[in-house]
Amino acid sequence: MNPEPRLRELRWTDLSALAGVERELFGPEAWTEATWWAELAQRPRREYVVAEVTTDSGATAPAGYAGIDVAGDVADVMTVATLPAYRGRGLGRVLLDGLVRRATARGAEALLLEVRADNDAARRLYDSTGFEVISVRRRYYQPDGVDALVMRLLLRTDAG
Repeated sequence: MNPEPRLRELRWTDLSALAGVERELFGPEAWTEATWWAELAQRPRREYVVAEVTTDSGATAPAGYAGIDVAGDVADVMTVATLPAYRGRGLGRVLLDGLVRRATARGAEALLLEVRADNDAARRLYDSTGFEVISVRRRYYQPDGVDALVMRLLLRTDAG
């Protein structure tokens, strides 16, 4: 497998596969194919990328995906997900860096996200990227009552 993933725009032909991946990764909180269609319909405000890797056979395969919503000078991370087989290889950082570049290019001054307080791997990634906790939503994730941490990254702009 080529270790360097390539980011590309999400295509409608990806939606069925992504809905399956969502069920595997997120269980009852997974986005359905209908949800993915609704997200795709909100372009250009919402933007999603897929990280592809080249397998040993030379074919390309999705290894993760991520998306943002940009409204004025604030962008929100909608999702960042890596398939289990590709975790621990820096793919989350590649996806997050891609979102930061896209948000900055579209004039956002801040990038916000929510993360489960018990998602240690994601929290390490966000902390190492410069995100800071700005709020806690108590017992946000149900049915298990896990807190959501609201995090913010201030983005560099040409003016600042």
